[in-house]
Amino acid sequence: MNRGMRGSMKMADGLQRAVIAGLMAGLIAAPAWAKNARLWVDTAFAQAAQEPDHFVEQQNEQDRRDAEQDARERADEKREREQEKKEQEQERVEQMQELYDDAREALDDGKYQEAEKKFAELAQMNGPQTDAALYWKAYSENQAGKRDTSLATIANLKAKFPQSRWKKDAEALEIEVRSRSGQSVGTTQSDEDLKLLAIQSLMTSDPEKALPILEKVLNGSSSPKLKSKALFVLGQSGSPQAQELLGKIAQGQSNPDLQRKAVEYLGMFGGKRSAGMLSTIYTHSNDREIKRVVIRSYMISGNRDGLFELAKNEKDESLKRDAIRQLGLTGGQAELEQLYKSESSTDIRREILQGFFLSGQSEKLVQIAENDKDMDLRRTAIRNLGLMGKSDVLQSIYSKESNRETKEEVLNAYFIGGNAKALVSVAKSEKDPELKKRAVEKLSLMNSKEGSEYLMELLNK
Repeated sequence: MNRGMRGSMKMADGLQRAVIAGLMAGLIAAPAWAKNARLWVDTAFAQAAQEPDHFVEQQNEQDRRDAEQDARERADEKREREQEKKEQEQERVEQMQELYDDAREALDDGKYQEAEKKFAELAQMNGPQTDAALYWKAYSENQAGKRDTSLATIANLKAKFPQSRWKKDAEALEIEVRSRSGQSVGTTQSDEDLKLLAIQSLMTSDPEKALPILEKVLNGSSSPKLKSKALFVLGQSGSPQAQELLGKIAQGQSNPDLQRKAVEYLGMFGGKRSAGMLSTIYTHSNDREIKRVVIRSYMISGNRDGLFELAKNEKDESLKRDAIRQLGLTGGQAELEQLYKSESSTDIRREILQGFFLSGQSEKLVQIAENDKDMDLRRTAIRNLGLMGKSDVLQSIYSKESNRETKEEVLNAYFIGGNAKALVSVAKSEKDPELKKRAVEKLSLMNSKEGSEYLMELLNK
């Protein structure tokens, strides 16, 4: 029963008591029924006088239950508000990242005016990529021949973000913009393509000579496309020297975009040396996005130990969740079981359930769905079992379960898993009219042969 309904009931009780008090005091005049009302009141008071403790205990118990329910509902509402706030912030971050990616794609495709517009929009959002957006906006303006505008944007970047890691690139771009005044736009593109071909050839024939050139390109004022391709060439080399150079870029020697790519390539390298580099980067970085890339790189390289360590000890809940999910993707079932046993946070345990789902570990989900003391976690496990198509397990849980909310979650799991046959079975055999109704409601939303046939049966009765 919700708080509003209970409040209405309490109000009704208060009105009833007021009527009784009015009758007893002779304040309410109703000759036609006052005598019977008086008799009813006298009888009620006589019964209360005979069993005063019983009435008091009953009222106290009801008040206690109401208070507990109110507290639960307030806690649920608070948790929902906090979760909604987190989701809104995450959605905003994702929107900004999507806009950034779109702008970079436009830039790589040579659509400089479109890129300029998107980077300008991103810069106005005042998110974590504002300094990057200003740099690429200036770059796009330079490529489009807007030299003065580009210089103004660079000045804005340097004034607003004097400690930005894009400052070095911005200063190099400023020199290029000033030196290119009067030149036609796009004259260097073919030169850059030729440079890349030369670098690729050198990496094959003489890597020792190619590596210093790659490092110069990566730290210079070359175009983003050339830098990206140079880093790709570096990532394809299996040499220790290339790995060392990748490590420098991954540690933040260059701009954040190149750093993230370098971290990804280190994950592809694999091995203890790369794992050690990634661990050092994670420990010393204050950039949450870089930490996320390290976590993904651990997954790419199959580094369960690194993910397990982060899942156990990371204080940032968002990063901890990422580590748990990636651990599930690597099939770290034993590690997830250890985490579930030692973790006290319900929210984190729920994330571990998602890890079990990602790792395909239905056995542990079954145990939790059947036996966990936390009903919310049981329901989460049931939903995941539905997504995994574990119909037999869900049927067993439904038949043994006495809690209606849990049974409804099994019906939701059937619906999510597209299991119309199981819902028809419940609709035919269930004695509880509310649960039967829920099963039929879900069938009505599914486009299935079994569901349609059963609904026709109902209509023909």
